[in-house]
Amino acid sequence: MPKGRRTARKAEVRRKREFTLRGLTLSQLQALPLAELAKVLPARARRTLTRGFNADQQRFLDRISATAVGKVVRTQCRDVLILPNHVGRRIAVHSGKEFKEFEVRPEMIGHYYGEFALTRRFEKHSGPGVGATRSSKFMPLK
Repeated sequence: MPKGRRTARKAEVRRKREFTLRGLTLSQLQALPLAELAKVLPARARRTLTRGFNADQQRFLDRISATAVGKVVRTQCRDVLILPNHVGRRIAVHSGKEFKEFEVRPEMIGHYYGEFALTRRFEKHSGPGVGATRSSKFMPLK
């Protein structure tokens, strides 16, 4: 078989799967009221929805619904739950130093905005530097 046909057939077979959360598609999730959505989400998110949103969280949710889809919404509220109607929005969450911007994808539903703006940075150290003591300069060979 020529190589061109094989790759064309593989491309036909490989399709992007539609997102589902516990058997519900994104459009079905967006149609659910918050009480019904809480039954689908994990325990921590379910507890957040049953207790309700505080004033800061509610203000942020109102701002998201009021802005256009393409515009970036900046926030310092890291403890807001990502809901199905936020998918496709551009959000910038404060990490303590700067705003980390990202687009909300369907896989993020049920997570919190703070999870996507990390506050700690991994610092990689090299070998001992100038001013190190004699004992710490010794690096055994393996």
